[in-house]
Amino acid sequence: MEKYKLDFLKDEIPKYIQISRHIKRLIDLNQIEDGEKLPSIRTLSKFLNVNNDTIINVYKRLQAEGYAVLKLGSGTYAKKRETNRNFKKDYSDTFKKLSAQQLKQYIDFTGENACSDFFPINTFKNVINEVLDRDGAEALAYQEMLGYSGLRDSINKYFWNEKLDVENILIVSGAQQGIDIVSKAMININDNVIVEKPTYSGALSVFKGRRANIFEIDMEEDGINLKELRNILKKNKIKCFYLMSYFQNPTGSSYSLDKKLQLLEMAEEFDFYIIEDDYLSELIYDRNIDYKSFKSLDNNDRVIYIKSFSKIFLPGIRIGYLICPDRFKEQIQSSKVDTDISTSSLMQRALQLYIEKGFWKEYIKDLNVIYKEKYEMMKGSLSSILGDKVQFNCPGGGLNFYVKIEEHINIDSINLFYKCREKEVLITPGVLFYKSYKDGEKYFRLGFSKVKSDEICKGINIINNILKSE
Repeated sequence: MEKYKLDFLKDEIPKYIQISRHIKRLIDLNQIEDGEKLPSIRTLSKFLNVNNDTIINVYKRLQAEGYAVLKLGSGTYAKKRETNRNFKKDYSDTFKKLSAQQLKQYIDFTGENACSDFFPINTFKNVINEVLDRDGAEALAYQEMLGYSGLRDSINKYFWNEKLDVENILIVSGAQQGIDIVSKAMININDNVIVEKPTYSGALSVFKGRRANIFEIDMEEDGINLKELRNILKKNKIKCFYLMSYFQNPTGSSYSLDKKLQLLEMAEEFDFYIIEDDYLSELIYDRNIDYKSFKSLDNNDRVIYIKSFSKIFLPGIRIGYLICPDRFKEQIQSSKVDTDISTSSLMQRALQLYIEKGFWKEYIKDLNVIYKEKYEMMKGSLSSILGDKVQFNCPGGGLNFYVKIEEHINIDSINLFYKCREKEVLITPGVLFYKSYKDGEKYFRLGFSKVKSDEICKGINIINNILKSE
């Protein structure tokens, strides 16, 4: 009970407010743990020498502010308030407030995209000039609703061996817009949606915005836990399941062929749809990993496939595409029109020509050489420097590692973020990838796309010194 002791201020602030502030502070500092039962009204009022009504008002205030929950017949329990929203803003503001020049002073492990340093700017500039010479002002005009037909034809030809109906290919402004468009077309209030745990924070935001009921399923090294999935499917009518098939963000896990086939069977059996975000599958460093998307295995038209060129190519281009099942084609196309009518015509035409001329294939080949070297360097540094302070899996591709802080290290990922930031190192805390703040406290993501090779070891040494001091 001693932690509840409070010296009341001699001012006009009511005692019930002073007490509630004190208890909130104890919860925020983990001195009162999440789910811990608070003292009974009579016990706390007697301990603080106040009347019962004061404590009743305290507990009502804590419940209203999300710091407590009343369980009828049992009592009042502390609730660790979701601080993700506040931290998300602070995390985002970190990058908004740093100029491009200031950011260069940091060792930035937060990158999710291929680095622009490797972008073949002269080649792409020549492609744009060729498009303008060829198409003139038409290259800048709005195109048909589905996107530039030449680009859709090239996607079908070079990425799908002409196995698709081109009418089912829709050009979008990146994966985030693709997820948003599909959600608007398919998901209504209180529909049930499954996501991986952890998952891409942008997808979580979209589903929360649709006011869907979100179920999380734990990720394993070869995809989600299928036993957990089946238990959820037996008890709930699921509308769709959002997943990342390769090098999942943030865990780096890729689905095994066996799990892909089982998932597709379950989608048919339980009548739900798979939203496949094909994330960074171009960057495969481990020869034991074969590329085979869910969509390529889909015999029942159960997969909505989303692919962003922005992640691997250049973020500023903002082009991706999605493949619609026949059942939802009209709704998804209408959702796209309602969102922004048309994606940049010039960039679509330039990308189409870039692919047609074989430059895309060459570029991906070069990136695999560059990033495999960085990947190996990062893997070696994590093993040799952080040692027994962390756990991590080797994804075999992609652009990041997902790291778990060992339990004996007394720091969470948010505090690690702030301490790293003070040392001009930027990481991504795991709390951003979960519905609940608590689930991500011991995890952080390290991306290597924006970090110079000679800075990888230096940055991990700084993280090591912080963990060592805890």
